[in-house]
Amino acid sequence: MAFQDNAKTEFASDLEEASALQKGGAQCVDSFVRSNISWMLRAATRIVKDRALAEDCVQSAFVQIFQSLDGFRGEASLRSWMRRIVINQALGVLRKRERMRESPFSDLSPSFDAGGCRIQQAWQTTDTPETLLASSQVTTAVLAAIDNLPDIYRVVILLRDIEEFSTTEVSEMLKIGESNVKIRLHRARAALKILLEPIYGGRGQI
Repeated sequence: MAFQDNAKTEFASDLEEASALQKGGAQCVDSFVRSNISWMLRAATRIVKDRALAEDCVQSAFVQIFQSLDGFRGEASLRSWMRRIVINQALGVLRKRERMRESPFSDLSPSFDAGGCRIQQAWQTTDTPETLLASSQVTTAVLAAIDNLPDIYRVVILLRDIEEFSTTEVSEMLKIGESNVKIRLHRARAALKILLEPIYGGRGQI
């Protein structure tokens, strides 16, 4: 039986789907993996920025998912539960590679004049960086700009604005305070605005 992301199944709930998966044979497991591997790879690759590492993350995530199915309580959707597992695997890889340390941010930080006023070009487009990220189709340019941010800021904006985790969830996943999440997100969005200004800053619409 196929477990399609966007199609209705005979399961009345995610709990029933998880239970059926536990009882299913090799064919059921294989179908489940094939139906979910693509979006899991995309999520992991965004975090680690390396396809081979992302594949390792997804493999480890599937192992954890199958080992933990009996602990799934349906408090979130099955896919949301799985997504958190694979992203946590990816974050673990970054930590092991010491990629989440504070890093220089001066080139992407706002400038201030002698009086302490912020110097910045007017954002002339009707879309702000936040609304660009919230649009139904996130452009390649926006994702590419995010990739140019230091990891501690890149990951926060990915988790909040792309994966749409809450501030509390991001705080738990990154093991930092919620206020720190908000600070990093503010800095990430400000830096993203600087990176996007040459592309979108002078346009009325994208």
